[in-house]
Amino acid sequence: MHLIELYKSVQGESSFAGVPCIFVRFAGCNLRCAWCDSEYTFTGGQPFTADEIIAQIEALQPCRLIEFTGGEPMLQARELLPLMDRLLANNYTLMIETSGEQPLAAVPRAVHKIVDVKCPGAGAAANTFRLENLDALTPNDEVKFVLTDRADYEFARDFIHTHNLADRCGQILLSPAFLKSPTDQRSTDNAALDPRLVVEWMLADGLPARLSLQIHKYIWEPRKKGV
Repeated sequence: MHLIELYKSVQGESSFAGVPCIFVRFAGCNLRCAWCDSEYTFTGGQPFTADEIIAQIEALQPCRLIEFTGGEPMLQARELLPLMDRLLANNYTLMIETSGEQPLAAVPRAVHKIVDVKCPGAGAAANTFRLENLDALTPNDEVKFVLTDRADYEFARDFIHTHNLADRCGQILLSPAFLKSPTDQRSTDNAALDPRLVVEWMLADGLPARLSLQIHKYIWEPRKKGV
């Protein structure tokens, strides 16, 4: 498996936000979202065996929550899925952050999936969600929409209703995108879409969703990596 980095911090998003977490960041992505904040993962990385990854995880104990992220970790599913099985057998809680463009049916049901549905504001990556992945969702899973404007919000709202998303997964996340070149200010001034607007729209529509802010970008400077 090719990794960019492996480190311990706190979870910045999802219903696990604020919980200590070990991040296993995979190299490589086949999508190019217009707002991507992880372009440094597109190329490079170093090869590691499953044994080497587990040894690094064990060196960071105590911490029982692990997130696989990227890039796109499911591009390395052949090696990743057996690694997940080994870690689950050792009583780790696992998460995966994935675009939803790759098949997810083989991911163990015990793994918490955070699945992105790309809105129009994602640019070339929009409309890449694989609809059959809706059948792979469990009550443990979360579906995330990254929003850049009102059109993205309306796309997310309509997708949520059309696919009865609230009945398919545990959480629906609406996440305002961050500017690609933020300042060092730890504030919503760096958000591409004001979170207050998202809340106003959610309340007006009675949307069964949760505002999700990337809290690591408020704890540390937004451009800081490895946190």
